[in-house]
Amino acid sequence: MLDQQFRDLMAGVCAPVSVVTTADDDGPHGATVSSLASLSLRPALLSIALDRRSSLLSRILATGRFGVNVLSSAQDDVALTFASRGTDRFATTAWRMTGGLPRLDEVAGWAACELSQTVEGGDHLLLIGSVTNAASTHRPPLIYGHRTFGTHSNFAVRRRPPIIDQITACAS
Repeated sequence: MLDQQFRDLMAGVCAPVSVVTTADDDGPHGATVSSLASLSLRPALLSIALDRRSSLLSRILATGRFGVNVLSSAQDDVALTFASRGTDRFATTAWRMTGGLPRLDEVAGWAACELSQTVEGGDHLLLIGSVTNAASTHRPPLIYGHRTFGTHSNFAVRRRPPIIDQITACAS
């Protein structure tokens, strides 16, 4: 009973939708994740959580690297593709390799990470990534709440100051 109550509670919490990727000798790998969080600015750290049974988790632990593709509001189909099992997730999605990691096209944001730390968390493992490269655009982000996709209601209509649309930071 508590399991379902907790699921219902968390369904009402809006979360960013991202596709976490890595690559190894078998090619590119990725999965949809809604557990992305900023952890620290100095140093730049973020966290994601993956189910312990995830094949992506084992590949990230082996390579020590992962990419985070923050999906744009127009990419709910990409989120569903990378959440599906038994399909070639990269066959129908435009992507390229960036710094040895799969990076999806048309995303709202991108981060390349070195695995810094893992933290036990029940049936999931929390991965803390040290950000080595980051980029963002002014595309509205895809969010997930109440078991449906959407975006922030005012993002597309609010006025933004004239700044550079893409910011890239590289750590040496």
